[in-house]
Amino acid sequence: MNVLLKLGVILIVGLLGGKIARLFKLPNVSGYLVAGLLLGTSFFKIVSPADVDAFAVISEVALAIIAFSIGSEFLLKDMRKLGKSIVVITLLEVIGAVAVVFSIMYFGFKQPFAFSIVIASMSAATAPAATLLVMRQYRARGPLTSTVLPVVALDDVFGIMAFGIAMSVARLSMGSNLSLLQMLVQPGVEIFGSLALGAVLGLGLWWLSRGAADRDELQGISLAAIAVATGLANHFHLSPLLTCITMGTALVNLQPNSARVFGSVNDFAAPVYVLFFALAGASLDLGILMKVGVMGVFYIFARAAGKMIGAAAGAKMVNAHPNVTKYLGLALLPQGGISIGLSVLVRQLLPEYAPAITTIIMFSVLIYEVTGPIFAKIAIAKAGEINGMDKAGDHQAVPVVEELVF
Repeated sequence: MNVLLKLGVILIVGLLGGKIARLFKLPNVSGYLVAGLLLGTSFFKIVSPADVDAFAVISEVALAIIAFSIGSEFLLKDMRKLGKSIVVITLLEVIGAVAVVFSIMYFGFKQPFAFSIVIASMSAATAPAATLLVMRQYRARGPLTSTVLPVVALDDVFGIMAFGIAMSVARLSMGSNLSLLQMLVQPGVEIFGSLALGAVLGLGLWWLSRGAADRDELQGISLAAIAVATGLANHFHLSPLLTCITMGTALVNLQPNSARVFGSVNDFAAPVYVLFFALAGASLDLGILMKVGVMGVFYIFARAAGKMIGAAAGAKMVNAHPNVTKYLGLALLPQGGISIGLSVLVRQLLPEYAPAITTIIMFSVLIYEVTGPIFAKIAIAKAGEINGMDKAGDHQAVPVVEELVF
């Protein structure tokens, strides 16, 4: 099957999965993932692991666009009201996940310290894609939605920092020749370098977009900026996700009518999102279920418990809205691209534990990517924020990408 035909099949089956999911009152994202799973090696084998690797650029583009869109949630005038609260909530939900997972692995399963601290740090990051698209599908707005999106973005920053520190501590505990300072420098450079690169590119995008003659030109400029940001971040070994988030943040604060830019990007993004989630589903292997055993199952529950306890504690500490305290943790469960990316680093830096860690993380991704969007929907439904944009009279031109039909 040639490349274009295979892409067409993936897109059609993904869209069908979304339509079927809607019939069962489930988020479309879950339908895309399950459709991809059926196409992958676990079932019909239409999409092979080699195909997933060959289409990696689609996933990279989708994650970059999603990260750029998340940056639009960091409007300074709103963040001044929520800023300290967001930091506290995010910090505590990250600490909660890391602490509970570490305790289960180290004290419960008697795993080595290095293994326990590294896999615990990988539990911190949340996959922003599923959460963002569920919010858009149901046009959610309210205290919970306003808190979830910046928390998800900041969560990834803290997750990268936690992993960098954990990896340094793990390697020191195993007698690495590198000093603690040397091992802490690399994640520090990655984080601050990504922030600086994103800020500079955001300034450039603001300047270029002001002179766009029409929407098509604006779309071209915006997509070029996202591609350049991702490419430069990869070239300099920085975080493309963090770079694109920062670029979006810079733009939304510099340009009063930035909704035009984000809207033009979203016009292009809808089919890319379908392909992204379908390919993510195709990359999952149900054979992993036979390998992880009880420890993998406990990791799933420990991560969920840590995030929910930490998020609730943080929200209560800052006197957040009761719905935020009750339901925020449910919306932070999806786990995906970042954790898989960190697994690659584990294979390079901690090869002795890589097989076990990678297997558990892939099992976690399998479970959370399918169920995470469902829990996100439950959270916004319980909070009464479904169709909140319509209730608030907010009809800005941000397309609901999930409403894709034939």
